[in-house]
Amino acid sequence: MAEQIKSSPEPEVAGIEDQKMTAMHVDHQLEHDLTVKSVFKHHPALVWWCFFWAMAGVGWGFDAQINGAVLSVASFRRDYGYMLNGEAVLPADWQVAFNTCSSIGQFFGGFLCSYVADRIGRKNSMYIGVLIATGGILGEIFSRANAAFVVSKLILGFGLGFYLTLGPLCTSEIAPVVLRGMATAGVNLGIALGQLLSNAVIKAFGEREDRWAYAGPFATQLFFCLFLGTLLPFAPETPWYLARNGRRDEAMRSIRKLYGEKVDAEAKLITLETTIREEISSSSEQGSIVKCFKGTDRVRTMISTGVFFCQHFVGIVFVLGYSTYFFQLAGLPTARSFDLGVGVTACGVVGNICSWFVVNSFGRRKIFVSGMVILTSLLLLIGIMDVVPTSAAQWVQAALTVIWAFCYFATIGAMAFAILGEASSTALRAPTMALATATQAVMGLVVNLVVPYMVNPDQGNLQGKVGFVFGGLGALATVWAWFYVPELKGRTFDEIDTMFQARVPPRKMGSYVLHGV
Repeated sequence: MAEQIKSSPEPEVAGIEDQKMTAMHVDHQLEHDLTVKSVFKHHPALVWWCFFWAMAGVGWGFDAQINGAVLSVASFRRDYGYMLNGEAVLPADWQVAFNTCSSIGQFFGGFLCSYVADRIGRKNSMYIGVLIATGGILGEIFSRANAAFVVSKLILGFGLGFYLTLGPLCTSEIAPVVLRGMATAGVNLGIALGQLLSNAVIKAFGEREDRWAYAGPFATQLFFCLFLGTLLPFAPETPWYLARNGRRDEAMRSIRKLYGEKVDAEAKLITLETTIREEISSSSEQGSIVKCFKGTDRVRTMISTGVFFCQHFVGIVFVLGYSTYFFQLAGLPTARSFDLGVGVTACGVVGNICSWFVVNSFGRRKIFVSGMVILTSLLLLIGIMDVVPTSAAQWVQAALTVIWAFCYFATIGAMAFAILGEASSTALRAPTMALATATQAVMGLVVNLVVPYMVNPDQGNLQGKVGFVFGGLGALATVWAWFYVPELKGRTFDEIDTMFQARVPPRKMGSYVLHGV
């Protein structure tokens, strides 16, 4: 009898485990069977909250664009620079300071966000980011001295580091497989919308002669903070964070709030808990940035950050950040330069939306590598047109810039966030996102240090010949992308983990057949 009592729990435990495995396999099948149409029809709350977190990119995009676009405002160059031959000029060293201090703030803000997000949650971290960003924006508006403006940009950058880390982090954690590519690419849509709004308000205010020609666009950024801060109290915390911290009841409520009451929340939670348990058993350094550079996680980190190196190697800062100023330096009228600046970013928005319709059909790898080839070719053509001494060549340059913006946002701009959300391991997602933010910040810092000296009329005055520089860098980045950008579409996170653990070469992951998953 004693032996029977002692052994009786074993089949009971085995039965519970069998039930959990069955529930997990059913959830896997249901997730793979989901279509984009059914998600929009049956889970509208999930679509909305993916959109909400993606819009964190708006603030980052606006700031990235305003750094270069504000140089086209004469009153800004006058108030913070000097007059040269009757023209207002902002010295290259102050251009560097204004443009790079935001990147420095983003670098440290991203790492702090990684630490905070894993301890107090994604929602609470965004509250901190919104508060910091608001303080920086107010400083931009009311600063009178160059040094005060630099400090304000630094503070704003700190808050934007939270934005850019939390946007892809939260969208990747709440989106199902079929929506994940579109949702994470939506962060890039937020960036594109921010850049479009930046150019639009610069055009609206830019021809004023007082300080509101540039203070007005800075003030516009407060609407982004208001949007996030107003809706954040209603946003559900991500189930991944709650499950990882043992808050099971809250995780169930979060799943139901995202998917609706009819969803089998228990099965979804079991899937999360099983994946988390397997990660914990395979590593003792959960959430450590150091762990991102060990074993197979090193490859995953290289891929997650490498795609953002590619973005800067093909000249995102030069083509988008300095487009309006570049058009003016190329000899186009000021009014036309403003119009073209808006056109460039508008094409970016359209391009990003187009990426939604191909991401699940063609996959991440094919779109990303093809985009690198196209963008590199366009940059070389921009350089060639600058050598042609005709006015028609100026307009060809402008047209190529508009085409570049469309292709960038339709390909590598959108796919970089999709790849980041999938290649990063679930256990190290927050620190990996922080490293991606840091990559953006460091590359933005380096490029913003160099570009003013290359394009300014009182410095290198290279104008469109900068296309040769970024065309060459883009060619190198294209070679890297061919070997290391993986195809992960249609895979759940535990299936992706299995492929990396099997050490499948990234470029062959699209054809890898999973067994027993």
